[in-house]
Amino acid sequence: MKIQDVLRKEVMIMDLQATTKEAAIDEMISSLVDKGIVTDFDTFKTGIMNREAQTSTGLGDGIAMPHSKNAAVKEATVLFAKSAKGVDYEALDGQPTDLFFMIAAPDGANNTHLAALAELSKYLMKDGFADKLRQVSSPDEVIATFDAAEEENKAEAASKAAPVTDDDKPSVVAVTACTTGIAHTYMAEEALIKQGQEMGVNVRVETNGASGVGTPLTADEIKRAKGVIVAADKAVEMPRFDGKPLISRPVAEGIKKPEELINTILDGKAEIYHAAAGEASSTTSDAGEKTGLGAAFYKHLMSGVSQMLPFVIGGGIMIALAFLIDNMMGVPKDQLSNLGVYHQAAAIFKQIGNAAFGFMLPVLAGYIAYSIAEKPGLASGFAAGFIASNGYAINTVAYFSGSKAAQNPTLIPSGFLGALVGGFLAGGVALLLKKYIKVPRSLEGIKSILLLPLLGVGITGFLMLLVNIPMGAINTGLNNFLQGLSGSSAVLLGLIVGAMMAIDMGGPFNKAAYIFGTGTLTEAGVLEHGGSVVMAAVMAAGMVPPLAVFVATRLFPNKFTQEERDSGLTNIVMGLSFITEGAIPFGAADPGRAIPSFMLGSAITGALVGWAGIKLMAPHGGIFVVALTTNWWLYLIFVAIGAIISGIVFGTLRKEQKA
Repeated sequence: MKIQDVLRKEVMIMDLQATTKEAAIDEMISSLVDKGIVTDFDTFKTGIMNREAQTSTGLGDGIAMPHSKNAAVKEATVLFAKSAKGVDYEALDGQPTDLFFMIAAPDGANNTHLAALAELSKYLMKDGFADKLRQVSSPDEVIATFDAAEEENKAEAASKAAPVTDDDKPSVVAVTACTTGIAHTYMAEEALIKQGQEMGVNVRVETNGASGVGTPLTADEIKRAKGVIVAADKAVEMPRFDGKPLISRPVAEGIKKPEELINTILDGKAEIYHAAAGEASSTTSDAGEKTGLGAAFYKHLMSGVSQMLPFVIGGGIMIALAFLIDNMMGVPKDQLSNLGVYHQAAAIFKQIGNAAFGFMLPVLAGYIAYSIAEKPGLASGFAAGFIASNGYAINTVAYFSGSKAAQNPTLIPSGFLGALVGGFLAGGVALLLKKYIKVPRSLEGIKSILLLPLLGVGITGFLMLLVNIPMGAINTGLNNFLQGLSGSSAVLLGLIVGAMMAIDMGGPFNKAAYIFGTGTLTEAGVLEHGGSVVMAAVMAAGMVPPLAVFVATRLFPNKFTQEERDSGLTNIVMGLSFITEGAIPFGAADPGRAIPSFMLGSAITGALVGWAGIKLMAPHGGIFVVALTTNWWLYLIFVAIGAIISGIVFGTLRKEQKA
């Protein structure tokens, strides 16, 4: 589809009157509403302003491309507007903006529409094209200007899609991506390619846009390139670049500073990228996408967990502080059941913490579903997480037999595990509804606003009422087991989660252990009884690898380079802050010696914490939250023991560095 097919003449504004950013946005949205393209002004504006809050869509050179994929949009449309006076749009270059392209894409927009929208950015990067638009005086002239450039664009697009073959020129590969994947992604692509042509450099760009991976990089192109530029505001597939010089910058720098980025690679100033342990072994295609159900499961799970963690950390620490305040101020023995709310100060902390903590499971399930099915899955996922948290369930036998027991069912909270299952269930339901519910194009807005949320929440909700029964039983059994941990069982569990924290230092095993630990904090009564032994073991073990690096570089200086010794100093801060990833460069550079050493110390620390039965009420914070453990001084001793053991073993195994 050509860009001219979505560049609607009837909504164009040839003399924009606004002089401020928000006023300009309001004026353009009003035109879309007046012509029936947008059904709800406020809903669409919220989407536009949320995007502006991430990064200004004022790209510089007098051009702005505000955009939103939004439920209030009936059909994909690009609104062109021109200002004679210029607008203070907070553009990246700080200059006034006079050319506007407001992109309105419906939730159900297919890849063809999004590809057409992406083409707009390629037109705007052509020399002199924007100046021609500044001279037009009617909507017909706008369309004619695009028509005149179409043939030239086809030839350029064909040359860019071809693999790099000119061996006489140095080559650089790049990946561009913005959060919405509509505008900045392709503007950065165009800027890098154009700058490369001017410098005599073959620049090969892969776009990670809304319609997927475009012109994917091949393994051969990556191998032959002098280095890699990642100009992205969201995660892209990185393991394929292991061992290559790489710089990673915001996508805006790909648009505004392409020469600087390319020169950084050519001048050898880019650092060598090392994939995290466990990452490099992931199966990837030439497009750089992980394949297999395991990779997809991990991606969706981590999407939910990353959104959940701020609620766990913020709410959990506030609740933990409530108990700490009551402990410090004293609570009578006959009032221990009110620990955490006995004193007014503690009760305030507890109330705030409970509010944040209450969102945790709905957010987990909601964003797992969002990762699977995007916006249609969000409401269903939140509902599934809420049901898991509150324990709503139905006894199907009693219900269908007409028993009164069905009227007052027993609440069966399924907790973290139920929310986990609910998130994937909600995402799957939403995905199927998106695929199989077909409506006329004129009803796409109703489908997104009404049909998908209604059916998704309804179907997922009824399924969760059934899922909560078996998942609640599993959750209760697991909770009882963890509460009763002592002796050899606590030691064994501490040893296992401790080793997992060190085996890949931020990878899937590390994250699985951490998720398990934080999940134990969500169970009923855990915080009231001092916290979780599992969480304490997980955090203590996670602090060990960076601290072990510090120990090794101090005790065995001849076995490390000056750069590694300097990094060892920073690792003490990383370790004390519970940032296990600080040890990744050492693990990646020497995995055969480093990883077993780290695992040994972390496993010992985890086992010691389990043996002592130390509990922790906070899900993160390292040394800054040790006061929230049940025995802080012994806890720190166990961390130090693991770090010293790991550090000595690692240093002993290392070979001496040549002078």
